[in-house]
Amino acid sequence: MFKLPEAWVWDFWTVDDGERYHLFFLYASRALKDPHARHYRASVGHAVSSDLVTWERVTDALVRSDAPAFDELATWTGSVVRHPDGRWFMFYTGARLNEVGANVQSIGYAVSTDLYVWDKAPGPVLEADARWYETFADGNWHDEAFRDPWVFEDPDGEGWHMLITARANHGDVVDRGVVGHAWSADLETWELREPLTQPGAGFGQLEVLQTHVVDGRQVLLFNCMVGDMPEAARAGGVVGGVWIADAKSPLGPYDVAGAQVVDDPSLYVGKFVDDRVTGQTKFLAFVHDRDGAFVGEITDPYAVSWEGDRLRLS
Repeated sequence: MFKLPEAWVWDFWTVDDGERYHLFFLYASRALKDPHARHYRASVGHAVSSDLVTWERVTDALVRSDAPAFDELATWTGSVVRHPDGRWFMFYTGARLNEVGANVQSIGYAVSTDLYVWDKAPGPVLEADARWYETFADGNWHDEAFRDPWVFEDPDGEGWHMLITARANHGDVVDRGVVGHAWSADLETWELREPLTQPGAGFGQLEVLQTHVVDGRQVLLFNCMVGDMPEAARAGGVVGGVWIADAKSPLGPYDVAGAQVVDDPSLYVGKFVDDRVTGQTKFLAFVHDRDGAFVGEITDPYAVSWEGDRLRLS
């Protein structure tokens, strides 16, 4: 388990350099007292491990920029990939407050040669486009949701794709969560495209997306709290948490409407990680709440198995 006595730890992403696993995580001081305040004080920490269990904290990766900047409020969730030239690219969410105090999110990146020292590129490189995506100006949501970039190489080697937590610009205002999409030939210049899913699948937002193959089965992993779901989607006592949907390919189509909650509703922001030693897929998440109180620590890895369409953790 990875936890810090002085700080809450929540959203995270990992990358394997071939020798060690690198954990990048959001954290904020417990001196804030109110865990909800952590979002506006988030920095990106860094830890390394050889076994996904014992972690050594190292120098932080990113902090917010001085104003005016797209990430002047906080640095939020992202992902890391390696360019063919050997450089590492970290894509991350930048948060700022607009003139009425609403949170506006956009996406930038930083580059490293060693995964330890990161240099931010001028940003943002992607912002919500009203042709396809809801913006705060629409007045339907509490922020401008455009975040959590998950980047992966095209299956046919034709550039790179990014999945984005976003909201459509049409449909029921509490049911507009979609998988946003962008494409790049070189990881530096990005072309925003229309969403890969349609609104109306039962989610106000699909947070921290990940595509992965688990025991030969292509899936889409995402996260949504019950408070961000329309009333109809909560029928039968459905609870929010980590969700998993069947996928035909990394780019879909995804069965978001048929998604199932992963075992433990106390967990949030699940991530699949391939264990280099065993060849097995492992699952990590952060503990969101216990007995009604926010926890803010990352679990040890779970083994995963399928029970029909349900993903079981052990």
